Amino acid sequence: MHEETSLTVGRVNRVLTERIRPAIHSSRVPLEIAAHVLPGEPIAPADGLALDYEPFAAGSMWGPAWGTTWFRLRGEVPADWAGKRVEAIIDLGFDINMPGFQCEALAYRPDGTPLKSINPRNQWVAIEAEAGQAVAFYLEGASNPVLLDYHPFLPTQEGDIRTSSPEPLYRVRHMDLAIFETEVFELALDLEVLIELQAELPETSPRRMRILQALDDALDDLDLQHIVETAPAARAQLTDVLASPADASAHRVAAIGHAHIDSAWLWPLRETIRKVARTTSSMTTLIDEEPDFLYGMSSAQQYAWIKEHRPEVFARVKDAVAAGRFLPLGGMWVESDTVMPTGESLVRQFSHGQRFFEREFGIRSKGVWLPDSFGYSPALPQLMRRAGFEWFFTQKISWNQRNVFPHHSFLWEGIDGSRMFTHFPPMDTYNSQLSGSEVAKASRQFKENRKATMSIAPVGWGDGGGGTTREMTGKASRMASLEGAAQVEWKHPDAFFDDAKAELTDPAVWVGELYLELHRGTLTSQHATKALHRWAEQALIQAELWAATASVQLGTPYPYEELDRLWQLVLLHEFHDILPGTSIAWVHREAVEVLSDVLSDADDLASAARKALAGEGDRALVFTPTSVGGGRALGAAEVVSNPASASLTETADGFVLSNDLVSVTISAEGLITSAVDLASGRETIPAGRPANLFQLHQDFPNMWDAWDIDRYYRNRVDDLTAASSITASVEGGVATVVVERAFSESRLTQTIVLAPGSRTVLLRNDIDWHETEKLLKLAFPLDLFARETLAETQFGFQRRVTHVNTSWEAAKFETSMHRFVLAQEDDGFGVALVNDSIYGYDTTRDADGDDVTTTIRLSLLRAPRFPDPDTDHGRHEIEVGLVIGADAEIATAEGIRLNALPSVVRGANEVEPLVSVTGTGIVVSSVKLADDRSGDVIVRVYESLGRRTRGALDVSFAHTGIREISLIEDELEPARTGGELSLHPFEVRTLRIARG
Repeated sequence: MHEETSLTVGRVNRVLTERIRPAIHSSRVPLEIAAHVLPGEPIAPADGLALDYEPFAAGSMWGPAWGTTWFRLRGEVPADWAGKRVEAIIDLGFDINMPGFQCEALAYRPDGTPLKSINPRNQWVAIEAEAGQAVAFYLEGASNPVLLDYHPFLPTQEGDIRTSSPEPLYRVRHMDLAIFETEVFELALDLEVLIELQAELPETSPRRMRILQALDDALDDLDLQHIVETAPAARAQLTDVLASPADASAHRVAAIGHAHIDSAWLWPLRETIRKVARTTSSMTTLIDEEPDFLYGMSSAQQYAWIKEHRPEVFARVKDAVAAGRFLPLGGMWVESDTVMPTGESLVRQFSHGQRFFEREFGIRSKGVWLPDSFGYSPALPQLMRRAGFEWFFTQKISWNQRNVFPHHSFLWEGIDGSRMFTHFPPMDTYNSQLSGSEVAKASRQFKENRKATMSIAPVGWGDGGGGTTREMTGKASRMASLEGAAQVEWKHPDAFFDDAKAELTDPAVWVGELYLELHRGTLTSQHATKALHRWAEQALIQAELWAATASVQLGTPYPYEELDRLWQLVLLHEFHDILPGTSIAWVHREAVEVLSDVLSDADDLASAARKALAGEGDRALVFTPTSVGGGRALGAAEVVSNPASASLTETADGFVLSNDLVSVTISAEGLITSAVDLASGRETIPAGRPANLFQLHQDFPNMWDAWDIDRYYRNRVDDLTAASSITASVEGGVATVVVERAFSESRLTQTIVLAPGSRTVLLRNDIDWHETEKLLKLAFPLDLFARETLAETQFGFQRRVTHVNTSWEAAKFETSMHRFVLAQEDDGFGVALVNDSIYGYDTTRDADGDDVTTTIRLSLLRAPRFPDPDTDHGRHEIEVGLVIGADAEIATAEGIRLNALPSVVRGANEVEPLVSVTGTGIVVSSVKLADDRSGDVIVRVYESLGRRTRGALDVSFAHTGIREISLIEDELEPARTGGELSLHPFEVRTLRIARG
């Protein structure tokens, strides 16, 4: 028999495109259209329905960027359409290739009841009127601009309503009533499933040949001039090949309806609220129409939005949750970044998320659902386990530039040894359409095929694309058991993970961070957002401490509601396109405003509590908010004067700053040419390679401007050695050198400070940044043979080797830290770099003869032009500390101290701390009152040095007992009790002290 595969495939594709799909909606009549263009921000639906409407014609332009246009549609179902399913077909000017990234609409009945969303791949609304009856409904149209176009990453001013164009963006093509031809729709799905399936089968396999023959037979029976009438006959020719069951060993796909809606990205937060309302309206409608369909949505914040702004939509969601069809997933407030937030922030992501789900729906999430964050902290496994979660789901690691991750179902081991069962979908997408290629890819790529049989598929268009469609549910039903394909079943992720763990009894183990070999620039982009977020986190932790202390000691009211409000704003801005700096200008402008307010409000709470504790008086009292370093930890004591002074000596080549611990030489250019630890005599700066060197790189990645730093950026660098001025002084015993530099389009002023009794040289940088496509680094060559760096992460640190023996190490050319990164030699002597607001750094190891040196460079600022063309333009304050003669304990203490400065309050009373800890390496992370408002005190501690340790928690107030609880304050069975502490390396413990 002659080979005719290409002819059959070409025939099916053309007939599908040009004849069958257009016939799904047969007879059409236009609707009468009227419109009202809002002059400003969106309004409530009830107000939209009451607007005055003007006539509007199909074919007309509508919608300036970020605008809202309300459409009123009226018509009548023709009398001869009796017995037919009637739908309205709406094309607002869509490009079907861009679902989620352009205009959208939500349809309403005249009484304000939401019906469903209108999207590029979902343009229909079911009409309830009978033949001869009037039709009336409304559309709330959102004319969001296309920012990620066919030529992506082009700079645009459309990303902020303050700079966007007022010109209309879209042209309405049609708004019609039409007959929905069910058999034609089903025929289209039959053909799509089979044509996609055959493409994945071996070229000459019998199954493929029989599918191709059936396709030809079906089209032979289809009269192209009478599609509706002959569709049943064509379908009949496909019955046998669609009924052939799946192989016994076929891979199993657990499908879950999904619409990954970024809480902000190429649209502002206010538009996300509407995207969520549109999508959830459509998904509750699809749940009503498809009895097997399950839909999952994460992010308590998104549920809270629709509860507040669209209560009628929330009511439908709540009913669907109660029916077990709409599934709250993830147990977090938002799908947050997990690399940069503090440990306390991640704890609050879990506690606020689970509290909301339990309060509103009476359920808890069993797993953490994070498909799209940009790498995953190695602290997460412990935190998830201690918050009560049983599984973890993500997908993003499939985006790796260089190395293919070796597992899909596995145990992920964190820095403390905790393990969490984890799954990556082998489809490599969280927006599956259940296409033949995707389903085949899942089966083909699944790394655990020898021992396991199943994977997850999140199914649906995201970001306002409308979620799961009836086409996707139709494909799922055909692939429930279909020869040659994986078996598809709608399944709750909890059930999937239960089954996956049961069949994969000895899973592989991946140890350490899940590093994304992409999007490395997210550690640096939008510094203002990152800095304010860091400061707001610390301010809230302090507000809780001092408010709890005042409540227990003085009986002052604890500000539960205000703290919850402020924490939820911080948690929202940890979303994985806000904190990483990858959203439009509008988002970051608002983030700076909101986080500034959070910082101010949290400071006010802390200040009021400190003032109440200090009382009226004139003693200078130092409130110390940390358990490390000097001062009265977690309490307040009178200021003790320090007669010591740092010295400053001017030389022919610059200045020497000294105290009793270190001596630092500053060159005439403001560079650090020597930094000596006086106790050991160790020089930490290699000869001829000065530290504190600002370096400016060209930074123009191949794609994803705000996200990516590509390796070749290192090939071009300007060392900023010229100083426009340098001055020095000693005031109050503190030695200071001020250096001013001008470079390119920017300026900076650096204040170098050495205080008495400190081994940390502070570098306070005030930078007026006006660069384009540049990256600013601050380099510290160190005279250390460091085999690894220790970089702080949540509740501990992670070790990273400094060599590049393998492609996995070579890919980590830009990595993350929190408050410190430490390089040290095998004898324990090292140098740490601490900071107050940055997260990215790189490390290189060099050899000059027998001398090996280690260079650490901190990433300060970037200047990508997409999606915000003016990223980070303006002033930034960044404080860095060079800690000379450091180990992990010193680095931890100095990093904490720089980020949680003591406060001096005039008053009468010293303040005894509520709690104190003993034990090497044990750090108090937070002190607060319990979320259940019982008045009990919650204390969180962790082991910070990666060692086993023993210690004790001492309590200063009357209490009836101490017991360990979960991270989110659940009771544990059995619970460890008492104040004795025995901690494993990096172990986090949460203790509840019952008030007496």
